[in-house]
Amino acid sequence: MNIKNFYHGVVFHLFQDKRIHKKGHGSLSKDNFNEIIKIIGRDNILDADTFYERLQENKLKKNHVCFTFDDAHKSAIDVALPILEDLKIKSFFYVYSSVLKGKPDNLEIFRYFRTNSFKNINEFYTLFYKALNENLTDFFKKKEKIISEKKKRYPFYSVEDIKFRLVRSDFIKEKKDFEQIMFTLMKNKNFKVEDKYSDLFMNTDDVILLDNLGHKVGLHSHTHPIKIEKLSYEKQLEEYTKNKNILSKVIKKPINYIKTASHPCGSYNENSLKVLKELGIKLAFKDSMLIEKEKKMKKINNSNLEIARIDPFDITKKN
Repeated sequence: MNIKNFYHGVVFHLFQDKRIHKKGHGSLSKDNFNEIIKIIGRDNILDADTFYERLQENKLKKNHVCFTFDDAHKSAIDVALPILEDLKIKSFFYVYSSVLKGKPDNLEIFRYFRTNSFKNINEFYTLFYKALNENLTDFFKKKEKIISEKKKRYPFYSVEDIKFRLVRSDFIKEKKDFEQIMFTLMKNKNFKVEDKYSDLFMNTDDVILLDNLGHKVGLHSHTHPIKIEKLSYEKQLEEYTKNKNILSKVIKKPINYIKTASHPCGSYNENSLKVLKELGIKLAFKDSMLIEKEKKMKKINNSNLEIARIDPFDITKKN
């Protein structure tokens, strides 16, 4: 796939440095980030405002790219933002709002725990499955096709990474049951959650700074559900309405100021698109470069609320 064959976003999550943000699965260094910019070509990277406006006017070209940052990671502020400012690249930052209320998504805490408290990720998986104490042979056999499809969609994940995520989202029926296992493992490692909040997550000052610098703050739901598509229309409306209200108050802008979003974990359905339209969202990003038949897509950028994004690791692998 030629990454310049159609306009799209690049989706960034985690960054690493030599001080606070330790190297982990999927994290980028300052050098990695600069390499990606070089590969894409600075002239091909549009400011968020420009990308948004040209999309509405149907004036985007195939080589046009924008940068997006999901999940309110503090590492994006500490590592990526200075580079963006040096190069005068204004980007989209998608912030789920419960993190600003002192209730961050536990998944990020769990991710940090499993990548920083064990010799390697396989040691974590071994202990996790021991604590789960279930025979997963039949489950994985039934999911063989899905595992293969996800490996193609997310080549930067190992098969074991994909299996773990499927167990988390599809095998363990209740979120509280998964969290109970994780909290038990954390207790056994004497891992204190609260000590990590300020290092891992953005705060209101960070969000205000982004807006003041000219970056675009957008919606990413309130509590960051793993599969928001499984929620009812009413629950999705509640998630995004609360998200929009909180972010608008933080950046002190009118409620209709925020017009962009990204689908949390790439999850959405027809109700999601209906909700976003109702809230005045004119641009939303998915998390892949694929035509997903199950979502009745006819093209990669299927609609203005389904704009493709590529993972930065795919960019470096393709060049």
